[in-house]
Amino acid sequence: MRSIADVMAKSTPVEEDDSYGDVTCEKCDSGERDDELLLCDKCNKGFHMKCLRPIVVRVPVGPWVCVDCSDQRPVRRLSQKKIMHFFRIEKQIDQTEKSHLSQEETRKHRRRSCSLTVKKRRRKLLPMVPSEDPEQRLAQMGTLASALTALGIKYSDDLTYVPGMAPRSANRSKFEKGGMQVLSKEDLETLELCRAMYRRGECPPLVVVFDPLEGYTVEADGPIKDLTFIAEYTGDVDYLKNRENDDCDSIMTLLLSDDPSKTLVICPDKYGNISRFISGINNHNRFGKKKQNCKCVRYSVNGECRVLLVATRDIAKGERLYYDYNGYEHEYPTHLFL
Repeated sequence: MRSIADVMAKSTPVEEDDSYGDVTCEKCDSGERDDELLLCDKCNKGFHMKCLRPIVVRVPVGPWVCVDCSDQRPVRRLSQKKIMHFFRIEKQIDQTEKSHLSQEETRKHRRRSCSLTVKKRRRKLLPMVPSEDPEQRLAQMGTLASALTALGIKYSDDLTYVPGMAPRSANRSKFEKGGMQVLSKEDLETLELCRAMYRRGECPPLVVVFDPLEGYTVEADGPIKDLTFIAEYTGDVDYLKNRENDDCDSIMTLLLSDDPSKTLVICPDKYGNISRFISGINNHNRFGKKKQNCKCVRYSVNGECRVLLVATRDIAKGERLYYDYNGYEHEYPTHLFL
C-alpha cells in the first residue's frame, strides 16, 4: 500500500477555476456565504441553502438540480379506490359498524389500564382515536398517499429488510449499548391495537401538508391526547457504516452498539409512512423546545429494536407536529431548521 506522501508526490495539481467566483444566489442576489451556495448541475445557477424552499439542511451528496430543472412530478390527488389500494386496507372504511367497534375496543382498553392500587403509576401509551367521519379519514390518508407518491416512496408500516443491507437477525436489542427499555405488555397491546386499526383504514387524525419553507410537514386534523401512540418509524434497515455519506434527511437511529459496525439505522427513502414527514425542532433556537409536542422512543419489542413516535402533551387540531431529531446522538445539523 502506498503512503499518502507517495500519492501526493505523483498527483497532478488541480487548477482553480475562477469562472464560479462571481456566482450569486438567484433568490437574494448575494454571493456571500459561498460555503452555503449550491450550484445546479444543469443550469449552473447558484442558490443559498437557506434561500431554497424548502430549505436544504445539508449539502447534497452527488448531483443536485434546482426546482426549475427538476423533473419531480407535482403532487396529485388520488381517488378513493387508489387510496385504499395504496394502504392495502382490508375492508371498506365506510362501514360505521367497524368504526363503532374500534371505538368500543379503545374504551375497553382504557378501562383495563385503570389500577386500584394507591401508588405512583407508570404512564402508559394511549391508542390513537381516529376521526369518526369515514370521508375525513379517507382525505387524511389521501394527503399521505400523495406525499409518498410525489417522493417515489412506497407505503410500509413495518421495518423492511432488503438483501444487501442489514438482515433481520442483526436487529437484536441485546446488542444495544447499555441496554434498551422493554415495551411493557400493556403498551404492546396498545401497539398491536393501533396496527390493527391501521389495517382497517382507521388512522390517527393527521394530514400531510406542504409548507414552502419546511417542505412536507404533518398537522393534527383533530385533538390528540398526551402519550397517544402516533406511528412507528419505518423504512429500510441498514448498517450505519453503509449510510455515512447518505444525504437522506430522515435517517433514524435504530440500534446503538458498542461495536460501531453493528449500529443500525432506519432509512425511509424507499419505504415509509407518515413518521417520515414529521418535522424536527431547532436545537440551537430557544423557541425550538416550545414547539416540540412529540418524541421518538426506542423500545425492545419481542427482542427486536423498534422506534415509536408518541405525543408528549395534548395536541390541538391544526397544530403542527415536531420532535427532537437529536434525541440520542446530538449529531443532526438542526441549526438551519425554522
